[in-house]
Amino acid sequence: MIRFGTLALAAALVASATQAVAQANRVEVGVLECRGSTTSFIVGSVTELSCVFRGSDNQPADPYHATIRRAGVDLGFPQQVAVAWAVFAPTRGIQRGELAGNYVGASASATVGVGLGANALIGGSNNTIAFQPLSGQAQTGLSVAAGIAGMELRPGR
Repeated sequence: MIRFGTLALAAALVASATQAVAQANRVEVGVLECRGSTTSFIVGSVTELSCVFRGSDNQPADPYHATIRRAGVDLGFPQQVAVAWAVFAPTRGIQRGELAGNYVGASASATVGVGLGANALIGGSNNTIAFQPLSGQAQTGLSVAAGIAGMELRPGR
């Protein structure tokens, strides 16, 4: 059986391994905060999230809706998820709705009651936007997961 500590370490390694890629020729432009729920299957999961981008330039909050599909080992029960990413872009001038697009990256998490995870993603406009986990993903439920994640980010209301 995979232990919680092992998956927490794997999540930390996922985040640190992709940090150099995320920051290459990019500047931090704000934070994307999301909340929602996950439905897991044996070979993957789907997570629906309501998100808000808060830019570092004091512009009004920009709402988004995200769907994360993860392929890989994914065992668990429906759970609540909260995640925050530092957003990196080629320039500081991010316009409303500009984060919309498709992203891909690595993902790992473990939960027994309350758990942690990490999803490091890159994509968007010509693969120029990168999302780095700030302090990981917080979730409640019972699950263990690791694999490749794809996220579709759409402008919200």
